Amino acid sequence: MHNVALVALVLLPLIGSVVVFALPKQDVKLAKQVALVFSLAVVVYAIVIAANFDTKGARFQFVGSWTWIKALGVHLSFGVDGIALVLVLMSVILVPAVILASWNSFDSRRDAEETNAPKRSVKNYFGLLLLLEFFMIGVFTATDVFLFYVFFEAMLVPMYFIIGSFGGPRRSYAAMKFFLYSLVGGLLMLASVIGLYVTAGKSTFSFTELIGAVPDGPTQKWLFLGFFIAFAIKAPLVPFHTWLPDAGAEAPAGGAALLVGVLDKVGTFGFLRYCLPLFPGASRYFAPTILILSVIGILYAAFLAIGQRDMKRLVAYTSVAHFGFIGLGIFAFTTQGGTGAVLYMVNHGFSTGVLFLVVGLLIARGKSRNVADYGGAAKVAPKLAGVFLLAGLSALALPGMSTFVSEFLVLVGTFTRHKGLAVLATTGIILAAIYVLWLYQRTMQGTVNEKVRKFKDLNAREAFAVGPLIAIIIFLGVYPKPIIDIINPAVKSTLQNVHQTDPPPASGTAIGGVK
Repeated sequence: MHNVALVALVLLPLIGSVVVFALPKQDVKLAKQVALVFSLAVVVYAIVIAANFDTKGARFQFVGSWTWIKALGVHLSFGVDGIALVLVLMSVILVPAVILASWNSFDSRRDAEETNAPKRSVKNYFGLLLLLEFFMIGVFTATDVFLFYVFFEAMLVPMYFIIGSFGGPRRSYAAMKFFLYSLVGGLLMLASVIGLYVTAGKSTFSFTELIGAVPDGPTQKWLFLGFFIAFAIKAPLVPFHTWLPDAGAEAPAGGAALLVGVLDKVGTFGFLRYCLPLFPGASRYFAPTILILSVIGILYAAFLAIGQRDMKRLVAYTSVAHFGFIGLGIFAFTTQGGTGAVLYMVNHGFSTGVLFLVVGLLIARGKSRNVADYGGAAKVAPKLAGVFLLAGLSALALPGMSTFVSEFLVLVGTFTRHKGLAVLATTGIILAAIYVLWLYQRTMQGTVNEKVRKFKDLNAREAFAVGPLIAIIIFLGVYPKPIIDIINPAVKSTLQNVHQTDPPPASGTAIGGVK
């Protein structure tokens, strides 16, 4: 099998990154332009691939495989199912938005001095964004477990430098904490990858060939835990979440948008792609505990978000709560819950991505992350306030926004099996309304703060950065069917791997268009 479609998609941002890094240090504007052109080319190519994806065809499509380490049966294998495809699309669409939003973020020496930011090469930031995109696409499209692990670990490097070199005052601490947490999870996963290879006895790391290869029993449970903890740290799922508020707060706004919007999805993607199919018995065994942790995460993180004074930490905590909903949908073992969880991953990526970018635009103007410093901003910058409001309404899952559809499916899918947990999780919707609307009220309404009197409203570049994301959020809120049709077959295949079927419906009517 030598289909090169996905290989070309994976390599395109890598080539762009090399070109940007090779440019002279003083060619900052050219570096930005090259990064933007390559990121847009990746978007166009990904859309072409998506347009040719057959929702009624084989689960994995555009499959290509080449021998890498013959003695171990390791291959450079790539392929996408519906779950991976929508996550790839979400990832590549966010990158050009981040590039546009970050266009002037590190150009002013005065701003760097005021924010205690490092005086690093601006072009390196944009080169790191493209390098990170290369790893993000690779981790979602790899169908060889060993290759997935390589991409999974390699993602740490560009994000570590994005946080550590271009972040806020506590960037070194946040970058190291992010790196160590992820590294510990990765080492546990490596041990399980080796154990999977030995236990399966197949001399291959092919994902499809390893499904069902590990017999149910204690060994499967230990292997599951190695993968699960690594993914739970990456997601992050409570109680493995403590690195995210620090990393999200100290990372530059664009880096935070990709960190929470994309990198964290690798964890929840890993639950679906690897934990459930490879270790079905262990997945069923640990599911009750994971569901309880997910509900705790929804409530605990929401209460912490309400008490935050730092805007970026507040957004980071909202994401921990949202990942609780995703974990709930995955381990409810229903088609509606699983489809809602994948849709939630996509919608959360766009919603939190644009929220971080808008917060970044506010901080760039006010030179402060403190919520109290931005009172009355809507009277000075109404367009910026309008985008902030739409992003916030998406974060609280208002009907008509894309997140509402995914949250509704998760809760309905969970309710069919775990009514009590679904009811508790529903209270998270009320808490989300509190922390989002309170944030908007404190920053945008009321008396105009002296620090915001000279604010400039959104310019054309900033509007082009966040506008398409808002449009996607509204479109998927009104008409999610195209994405659901792509996701559904892969979710059903995953549930078959776990030997789970949907419980009998209370009525003959399908809910949310998912049967």
